[in-house]
Amino acid sequence: VQLQASGGGLVQDGGSLRLSCTASGRMQSRYVVGWFRQAPGKEREFVAAIRWSRDSTAYADSVKGRFAISRDSMKNTVYLQMNSLKPEDTAVYYCAADASGRTIVSSFHSENRYAHWGQGTQVTVSS
Repeated sequence: VQLQASGGGLVQDGGSLRLSCTASGRMQSRYVVGWFRQAPGKEREFVAAIRWSRDSTAYADSVKGRFAISRDSMKNTVYLQMNSLKPEDTAVYYCAADASGRTIVSSFHSENRYAHWGQGTQVTVSS
């Protein structure tokens, strides 16, 4: 599985952006696609994830109610809609895929479950 992330940019505090993560190859229902982010000087952290079958999603507490993850199987793409953006959301955002088929929802946040990573896309929120 190869992943291509896009959609980052510069936005003002309170603004919105939609990130896209397009996968090459056939995605199976048990696959999980997640978004992670890394701010300057900080460790990479979990943002959100979705199982390709759409039966399960997970969010970091810091983005609940503001971000929404979804997927379009026709386009082989997972989206991260980010609303009410804050300066602390500034980071490089990465999408990743877990093709093991063995990950339960409570482990969606675990970075080591994801074997396939796309390049990052920069999101900058100005105050």
